[in-house]
Amino acid sequence: MKRRRFLHLSTLLPFAATVSRSAFARQTTTVPHWRNFELTTQVEIAEPAGQTQLWLPVPLANAGDYQRRSDLRWSAPGAHVALAKIPGYDVELLHVQWADAESVRPVQLVATISTCDRRTTHDAASRVNSDISASTAQTYLQPTRYLPTDGIVAETAERITRNHDGDIEKARALYNWVVENTSRDAKTRGCGTGDVGSMLAFGNLGGKCADINGLFVALARAAKIPARDAYGIRVADSNLGYRCLGKSGDVSKAQHCRAEFYAKGRGWIAVDPADVRKVMLEEVAGGLPADDPKVVSARALLFGSWEMNWIAYNHGHDVALPGSTRAAVPFLMYPNGETRNGRLDSLDPATFKYSISSREVEGLTG
Repeated sequence: MKRRRFLHLSTLLPFAATVSRSAFARQTTTVPHWRNFELTTQVEIAEPAGQTQLWLPVPLANAGDYQRRSDLRWSAPGAHVALAKIPGYDVELLHVQWADAESVRPVQLVATISTCDRRTTHDAASRVNSDISASTAQTYLQPTRYLPTDGIVAETAERITRNHDGDIEKARALYNWVVENTSRDAKTRGCGTGDVGSMLAFGNLGGKCADINGLFVALARAAKIPARDAYGIRVADSNLGYRCLGKSGDVSKAQHCRAEFYAKGRGWIAVDPADVRKVMLEEVAGGLPADDPKVVSARALLFGSWEMNWIAYNHGHDVALPGSTRAAVPFLMYPNGETRNGRLDSLDPATFKYSISSREVEGLTG
């Protein structure tokens, strides 16, 4: 590892272990360090039938100070291909269509993305353009199919935040509650469904990242704090000492959902309570208790920062896939496909073969 990179990252762990309520008042003089990745998605439909379609998530083109897309290219022989944007949640996707089964061929999508570790800062420069419009704030306060903001969700949010003032302190209370009351369930398929209403109604707060971080987002919205999921994929091993919080090479099953909330004058603030639970369950065989130093450090670090060995796709909920005859998908984090016989199972390699690989690229600028 380059010395500059090591020094930059080595400051994060002690920072994480000492994060307190005054952390948002600190300034940082760390020089941003950008890394560059090439993400390649390859898809083959095992059993095409009639008109056949694919929808592949595309990395965010520009996500503020932590992600930039510099190149996007694809190969889809015999297909009609369109790069489509869906209004509302920054969703961009590659839509691939074949008129008949005989025309279907393998597809490749290659994206080059630069990332920079994300930390909440409070110097004057970081506050420039940090505010969002009223319409954007309203977008990220709205309920969705799986993220209701009334009933038991509103009651739970009110109870958690009752004795806290200000969006940051309320969000911190919600974050701590989610970390302390949820659990990671290894049996959950994929990243879960994010069905927050059912989780609270049935008292089952187990799941994976789309469930746990979705719970934070729904509770924040119910507390009148704009919040959103960030759907993406891990692309490199962690440099912060966490074995379970990274993946490199074959990242076909490394999809991961994160979350963030908005505070006026501070902008979007990164959180990831789901990864705290992942550290507790998966970092070592047999799991770790909540008071283990690695868990304590992760819990502090993941309120206000993301290590960017991960790439964001979008913030989408209830995504209506263009040209599809089926219902909207809860989120777009996996390749999706459809034939005359219906929607393909994105998690079933027998009928929907895809692989996603990542490699770090030298010689580019962020």
